[in-house]
Amino acid sequence: MMHMSHQRSLRTSIMAVFGLTFLLATTLSAQLQGSREAMWPAPTAEDWKKPVGITFQRTWEDATALAQETNRAILICVNMDGEIASEHYAGIRYRQPDISKLYEPYVCVIASTYRHTPHDYDESGRRILCPRFGSVTCGEHISIEPFLFKNFMEGKRIAPRHICVELDGKETYDVYHTWDTASVFKTIEDGIVNRVQKPKPQVKGDRTLIEKVASPNIVDRIEVEEAFAKGDKDLKRSLLLAALQQGAKAPEELIRMGLFGFDEEMNALARKALSKSATKGSTDLIAEALSVPLRQQEKKELLQALDGLGKTVPKAKRLAQVQRGLSSKTHDIAASAWNRATAEGPTYTPATHQETSGTLASQDEAFTSDDPAKHLALARAFLTRAMETSGNGRDQKRIRTALLEDACSESEQSITLGANTWGATCVLAVSHYYLGNMEAAYSHAVKAAKLTPDNPQSRPAMIVMGLFAEYRRKQISDAIEKSKDWPKSWLTDLHTAYEVLGKHPYGTDSQVGMHYDFLMWLGARGKATRALRNGMKRFPASPGLHNRFVTGILKRFSVDRLESTYANMLKRDDAHKSLPGFAGYASLIAAEFHRRAGRSNKAITSYKRAISLYNQAISADTGKTASSTHYIAMAHGGMARVFLEDKNDEAALGEVLTALKVSQASAATLDGLNVSCADTAKMLRQRLIDTKNQDLFKKLDERLKQLPPELLKLPAYEFGPTTPDKGKN
Repeated sequence: MMHMSHQRSLRTSIMAVFGLTFLLATTLSAQLQGSREAMWPAPTAEDWKKPVGITFQRTWEDATALAQETNRAILICVNMDGEIASEHYAGIRYRQPDISKLYEPYVCVIASTYRHTPHDYDESGRRILCPRFGSVTCGEHISIEPFLFKNFMEGKRIAPRHICVELDGKETYDVYHTWDTASVFKTIEDGIVNRVQKPKPQVKGDRTLIEKVASPNIVDRIEVEEAFAKGDKDLKRSLLLAALQQGAKAPEELIRMGLFGFDEEMNALARKALSKSATKGSTDLIAEALSVPLRQQEKKELLQALDGLGKTVPKAKRLAQVQRGLSSKTHDIAASAWNRATAEGPTYTPATHQETSGTLASQDEAFTSDDPAKHLALARAFLTRAMETSGNGRDQKRIRTALLEDACSESEQSITLGANTWGATCVLAVSHYYLGNMEAAYSHAVKAAKLTPDNPQSRPAMIVMGLFAEYRRKQISDAIEKSKDWPKSWLTDLHTAYEVLGKHPYGTDSQVGMHYDFLMWLGARGKATRALRNGMKRFPASPGLHNRFVTGILKRFSVDRLESTYANMLKRDDAHKSLPGFAGYASLIAAEFHRRAGRSNKAITSYKRAISLYNQAISADTGKTASSTHYIAMAHGGMARVFLEDKNDEAALGEVLTALKVSQASAATLDGLNVSCADTAKMLRQRLIDTKNQDLFKKLDERLKQLPPELLKLPAYEFGPTTPDKGKN
């Protein structure tokens, strides 16, 4: 259970007792209340393979509609990866027929913020169900959580948890922090026995398949979707026409299947239905539809649908503006001049330190001159020297501030005397940026971006373009946050500015990341992906860009695709020496997804591949030996968990000991499934007690006694009150 730090003293007592005899220890452990591992035994691989017996509805809207239709109460279930009691519920209890039967009288929903499959749909638009919860996709149990947290969890993210909500929206019980499962199931059972309102009898078998298109019940939805997948063209057409007749309530899953099929007639019907829909997922589905070339009329209808949704759904309004903004041209950037200059290669040579010193030495002459060029040259020299002045001491800050203020003064004087406007405006923008006067910096950057630069490859020029992009990003974000309209040209400007920065000699991988993130946030996946790929070519050793690349592949393709993509990248002649480390990370992620899906053999294969790749990274001497060693230890810890769930205790012990040998300090680090090697070791220890395997127990116990106590502490999310909070029963 969460918040169970008071159990540590009991666990310590048990460990002391083990110093007597193994038999005495096993007897005592059964008597002592407080062994978390014994109270909530971990699911085995066999347990995870059993089907989930509870039918969870896909959305809160579906659940409430079905509850009203059938006069049933809603039961909210909350779960958390890695938390010991949650693992027990998800892997064992929710899969036991007698326990599942207790949940049948309710309309059930499940909330969990953890993803167990890389994506929610296959390439044909068919749903990929969550292996942990069965009837919903990961996207559904993730997206419902914020709503449930806001409305029913009283500001406490606690798992496992069961909340009963009546038809009027009021809670009748909220069970958490209980110390046994029996009391939870008794509450769930009593909630139905003592309920005043009784469910309406459900009439089945009197509706046609076409009529079931309008049903909110997940059972009916599944029947319709399976019929569509297996049906002939006539049936598919009939189902899509029925969806079209639903108008704003058209079922998005059926529409998705029509969109991603290979029949153009079905695609067109699905797009027509989509243009009329207004369900929760319509916006994202329209974004998917707009990501491929369309006839102008179809695109127009979908954009009009977004306009309609945009009256109540901010994301839809934003997406419509994005689609229109990325198809226009910028008028606030001298784009052709910037792109031509950055594509020509190194044509700009910055002033040397000696040249800058010479200019500063003759500053008295420049001060009294009427020559604007001399004032501009001095302004640039002041700025250059300020950028060279390092250190955060009081004297360094004072000198740097004085130089920047002089740069501003000389730039303004040069403009008064008729100097090159670009050069002076550039110096003003950059100087104000370093002085922290952001509004002035943005204002001058906007002016400078419209002008033809005379030194586009310089660092100050890069800063100007970065400021311009940042300002447009800020303007768009502020407008969206305040639900205000914003000119589509702003997005055009931002995209163009970041494209310039992507080629600029002083451009950075963080700028590529900001470009990608903002476009993805706005829903422009195609252009975002191109920006990321171009950025990775230029910055092949950027962890931030590789993280985004991995996430993008997982969202659109399979785990296998992730590993094969990196395998192909490694085969290229120009593969960067840092690539094995990133490929190792990809295999580590793949292994964790295989674990979530119960694919033990694939998980072990991916973990072993990750270890091999990280060893290659160490051999390549990229300066990442410490991190590679850490991840090698994590991979061994992950394999230990797989073997534990497969009841291969000897192999699990071997991997735990190897992980601790490789990097003992990594033992308490949580992996992507919220489990640490220390957690696995403690679960294995309990297993060895239960099975009375004295030989393996002694090896593990001796090693655990050598660990610093902090490595065996409960995870941070388990720290909490010393007295159990029984919730509202």
